[in-house]
Parts: sequence; C-alpha cells; structure tokens
Amino acid sequence: MTSTPDAPLGSRIIDDKSPICVPFILDRFAHYQKQCSEAASSTAPVRPFIVGINGVQGVGKTTLVQTLYETLQDREGLETLVVSIDDFYLTRADQSALAAAHPDNSLVQVRGEPGTHDVALLASFFDAVCNGQPARVPEYDKAAFSGKGDRAAPTPKNPGRLVNGPGQRPLQVIIVEGWCVAFRSVEPGAIEAKWRQSGASPDSMSSKLHTHKLEHLLFVNEKLTYYDSALTNRIDALIHLDARKTIYVYEWRREQEAALRRLRGTGMTDEQVGQFVDAYYPAYELFSEGVRRGIFGSHRGRQLRLIIGKDRQVKDSIIL
Repeated sequence: MTSTPDAPLGSRIIDDKSPICVPFILDRFAHYQKQCSEAASSTAPVRPFIVGINGVQGVGKTTLVQTLYETLQDREGLETLVVSIDDFYLTRADQSALAAAHPDNSLVQVRGEPGTHDVALLASFFDAVCNGQPARVPEYDKAAFSGKGDRAAPTPKNPGRLVNGPGQRPLQVIIVEGWCVAFRSVEPGAIEAKWRQSGASPDSMSSKLHTHKLEHLLFVNEKLTYYDSALTNRIDALIHLDARKTIYVYEWRREQEAALRRLRGTGMTDEQVGQFVDAYYPAYELFSEGVRRGIFGSHRGRQLRLIIGKDRQVKDSIIL
C-alpha cells in the first residue's frame, strides 16, 4: 500500500482497515488450519486460533473488531469470541490493595498500566479455552465506584457468558483486543536510558516518563513479564493499529468524550481526559517500539502493522 499524507482531522472517517485486515486474518487462519491438520490427533481438541488487536485508545479498535467478528462468525461460519484485556482488570478490592501497597507510585493508583490486570485470571481463562474446556468470560464494569471500575460479580441470574459449554460449538477463533495486547517487557537498562532522555528535555509534550520515578517504571516493566505466558505467547496473529504519532491519543480521546457529552450530556472534560491518558502514556512510550519491530521474532508473516494518521485512516501497511 502506498503511503499517503494525513487528511484534515475533520474529514469523514471511513472503514479502510477491515479490507486490509480481513484477508490477512483469513490467510493466517488457513495456514493455521493446515498446521493443525498435519499435526492432527484423534483425541486432542483443536486449539482456537488467537488474533491479537493492539492500538492506542481511540485509534479504531472497536469498529475493526466488530467487522472481524461479523466476518468470521457470520460469513465464514467460524465460532468466534471477542474479549478485551480490559475485562481482566483487577477487582476494585485488589486494585485498592495494590494502590495502598505502593502509595507513591501513581502508575498503579488506578487501573491502566500493566500490573493492574488479574494475570492469574487471564492465564486460567486462556488455559481453559485453549484446551477446549468451558469457561466464563469475565466482564469489567468501568462505571462502577464512580468510574473507578470493578469486575462484574457473577450472580445466579447473570453468571456470565459461558463458552465451550455443553451443547455449544467449540471456539475456533478468539479475538483479544486492547491497548497493551502484545506488549513485552524490555531490558531494564533500556527503560533507564529512555527515562534519562526524557528527563533531559522535561518540557517535551511527547514524553511523560520524566514525571515518574525510575523504580516505578521498572515495577510496571517487571509486572509485564507475566503477561507473556498468560497471553502474548499464545497469539497466532497480530494486528497493530499504530498511530503515526502516539501523541494523537490525547486528541482522539478528547473527541470521543466530546461526542459522548453531546450524546448523553455526560463525559470527561478535556482536563480529565488528559489526566486519564497520562496514566497509560508511559507504557505506550516504553513498549510500543517492541510491537513495531514485531513480536514473533524470526516467524515472519504473522503480524500486520497499519500506520494510522491523525484522521484515523490508514497511511501504510506492513507485514512483519
């Protein structure tokens, strides 16, 4: 695809992502089916094909995921599940305990950064679905506790969505989306180098690292190591919606909240949006570059990187 310049921000947004992503996913799924056929066992269940969707807030993940789901489930007839890494955030009680244990670390005072997810739940859920076993899909209520959020507690009337249950078709495809899906930890020395570089020019609007202590960034980095076995190493194909400039996330989130205020009469102010995105931005700075290089090492062809302009439209596509 030929690179194109950014269109004006106010231009009409069209779905130019799914025409690129759908063929990529179907091609990778065909490769996966062939591998499964060659290694077929009469007793072992076929493990679902797992697609990761990574992208900063507001880049268009939700719209793309809906199209992928409709294509795979309805047109291709594949039993497909969509889950968000957001639904694996810690419960309100556990998040409060984490914040209290690290009172001077602003990165873990609210949900957001790696370390604020229930990695044990993430691992047990994917253990179950990858083995064809029944599992309940967790659901996180972001509106609970005045917006601080909590995991929705199962009740007898609403125990949570069951997959791979009795009488149900076994899952064939799982789409897992989220802002930090496929992030991997980096060498501590690289964290320190970026932190020092940020501190050398603290007035830069494109970096937030200097506003945090080095040990707090290293804490998040260490927590991220546990995501590999729980999720990242299980991903079969990845779509990376990569903002041409990460700083776009602030304007995209302001636009979303402005639209919400017009629609519902409620939503975050611009100042609140800034504070909200600030909680996520250090992870974008530290771990996005690893995703850009590719998460599959020498196994080429399994990652699609779409470079997204300020207008949220695709400017270039790269297979890694």
